[in-house]
Amino acid sequence: MSTHLLVLDAGTGSGRAVIFDPDGNQVAMAQEEWRHLPEPGVSGSMGFDTEAGWALLTRCIRNALADSTLDGGDIAAVSSTSMREGIVLYDADGQAIWACANVDSRASEEVAALKAQAPEMERDFYRISGETFALGALPRLNWLRKHRPALFDRAHKMSMINDWIGARLTGEITTEPTNGSTNGLMDLGTRDWSDTLIARAGLERSLFPRVVEPGEMVGVLTKIAADETGLKPGTPFVAGGGDVQLGAVGLGVLEPGQAAILGGTFWQQIVNIPQGLVDETMRLRVNAAAPADMNQAEAITFFVGLAARWFRDAFGGPEKQAAKAQGRDAYDLLEDLAMQAPPGAHGIIPIFSDAMDFGNWYHAAPSFLNLSIDPEIASKGAMFRALQENAAIVAAENLDRVVEFAGMGGDGPLIMAGGASKGRLWPQVLADVTGRHLRIPKVREATALGAAAAAASGIGRFANLTEAGRAFVRWEREVTPNLENRAVYAMARDRWRAAYAAQKQLVDAGITTSMWRAPGT
Repeated sequence: MSTHLLVLDAGTGSGRAVIFDPDGNQVAMAQEEWRHLPEPGVSGSMGFDTEAGWALLTRCIRNALADSTLDGGDIAAVSSTSMREGIVLYDADGQAIWACANVDSRASEEVAALKAQAPEMERDFYRISGETFALGALPRLNWLRKHRPALFDRAHKMSMINDWIGARLTGEITTEPTNGSTNGLMDLGTRDWSDTLIARAGLERSLFPRVVEPGEMVGVLTKIAADETGLKPGTPFVAGGGDVQLGAVGLGVLEPGQAAILGGTFWQQIVNIPQGLVDETMRLRVNAAAPADMNQAEAITFFVGLAARWFRDAFGGPEKQAAKAQGRDAYDLLEDLAMQAPPGAHGIIPIFSDAMDFGNWYHAAPSFLNLSIDPEIASKGAMFRALQENAAIVAAENLDRVVEFAGMGGDGPLIMAGGASKGRLWPQVLADVTGRHLRIPKVREATALGAAAAAASGIGRFANLTEAGRAFVRWEREVTPNLENRAVYAMARDRWRAAYAAQKQLVDAGITTSMWRAPGT
């Protein structure tokens, strides 16, 4: 009997297949890291290789099935989730012909051109979609119109990357509103494509496929897809959604005013808000939430997980070797070292992600400031602790902006999930910086759990996605803030603000190179 649920997750840093039992318990996961490479000669590009990505995901499916001792016939339903903003174009035969990952920034000139069309054009789009042009689909499509006209003319449909997974499995090209809303051409009030914005963009309405809600059945697996994956033909595929919104479902963040931090490759700070609110400062984004009656205010901290990976790979060679020998994780060993450094990390100031400013978004050059030539002070452990503390400081800055805009989300426990929540130190640092209690779920891969809830509701095991989310979430522990440390981090936060502003001035002067710059800024 088919009982289990399979989720395919195309994240920024990796692809994975995760299997859950009927009660939402994770029973197996297979994951492989991937990198999104620039197109030759295209500055700022970050392509998404659909063929290599699909081969990776199919390997993950087979490995997860093998690890769980299940076979394809045991899977009752499949759903998907992915990085947001990345888009896929298809030809008239439904074949993917071009795709880009989330922070593809090739379209800087196109963003600038759109802003130049009319002083209020970007704000007009933002009021309907909750998105600026920075990461939207329109500038990228305009780039293709200009630089790849033959390819653009072949484009018959467009979807997001999680929808592409469904298209590979079923042959049905659809889009759901949680990830679809991040491309800047949807109406947050209707959770459907905006005819007004599409017309103003000069695009054909036929490019945009039918919209399905998270938890809605899209189709069933074709024989070709079954042969590729080891799954059973006819297995239902249920629409999932964007990683953050489904992560909120997996965390039980299902009511207005609830707040969470998802600590993965990027960190997202989210608060559920009623429909109809957008941030007049345009510092924050607003997306469609997975439950159909809410939106989510969101801020993003860039490259947190990638910065930790860089540090591990650049400086953690001994820890990687020791971790392999001990059957541990290299990050765990780096935290051992970090916990030997005091709160505040001897005053080391990492310069990586800035607080979010959606309308004028760019970062300073990545660096560490205020190092010492004393190896007991500027040690590997102190630098890694500084990275962890800095991620929490920027997350707190972002969360404060969300709370200020939304007028809610500042009370009650703060929920944390994602890879960072696995640490022993990082959650404590986040609690100390924010001064709020943290709740950490047992299943820390909350995004995949939210997609599993979508799959379960789509095949009728629950009345709706919200009911499934409440049934699946379980809590592992709470973290209580250390108020003495909070005072230390408040001073560190002030120093970081001043240092980051000075570092951006170096970028503005052309002396250093921005870690990342939104197109058009």
